[in-house]
Amino acid sequence: MTQFLYQTNSYLKSNIASVINVLPEEHAIVVDQTVFYPGGGGQPPDFGTLKWNNQTCELLKIKKFQDDVLLFLPTDIQLPTVGTQVECRLDWERRYQLMRTHSAMHVLCGVVFRDYGATVTGGDMDPLKGRMDFEFETMHKDLVSTIEEAINIEVEKAHPIRVKILPRAEAFQIPDLIRTKINLLPEGIEFVRTVEIVGLDLQADGGTHVGNTNEIGHIRVVDYKSKGKINKRIYVELE
Repeated sequence: MTQFLYQTNSYLKSNIASVINVLPEEHAIVVDQTVFYPGGGGQPPDFGTLKWNNQTCELLKIKKFQDDVLLFLPTDIQLPTVGTQVECRLDWERRYQLMRTHSAMHVLCGVVFRDYGATVTGGDMDPLKGRMDFEFETMHKDLVSTIEEAINIEVEKAHPIRVKILPRAEAFQIPDLIRTKINLLPEGIEFVRTVEIVGLDLQADGGTHVGNTNEIGHIRVVDYKSKGKINKRIYVELE
């Protein structure tokens, strides 16, 4: 079972870990702890490198499987054996862009929920840009401009962003904890990770975030589309 270090500290750029499993068919390894985010909730997996015994390689893929994070190595690299000490090092510039982007999406979600009561029906992101779908019957230019102004006001308020891991029963006492139309939390999960933009938004989330909204930068709404009768999509980019 891999310990997910990013869950409590998104700013860690590297860590030393031990190999606890080797998967020759997948040409991948499992380590006991890692800073790498394996993807999920619309946030793509991290990029990074693995270093051991004076050699370094770029990881081909980082993927979550059950309680583990699988690190896929190039096929021409001999896999480290169980017990080997390795260094996991992030592509930090890309990660930090994703942290800013993910937090921006939560600001958007918080404003839309607060001002219009609209829940999220989907979302996706890349470094410094993303899209989010909401339950809106209508969407027009003036409404989009109003939303853009409101989200940037919240960014400039420099809200702290706090992460907590709570027992399931305690977490589900929080009103409106789930902001998506469908509850995506696994049935048997014992602990729930929450991300709070203090004074604006509080929801269950597994991704990485900045520590304050003032790190996000200016958000531009660059487009919007109708994806159905009550499903509207908003596209944003960060400056």
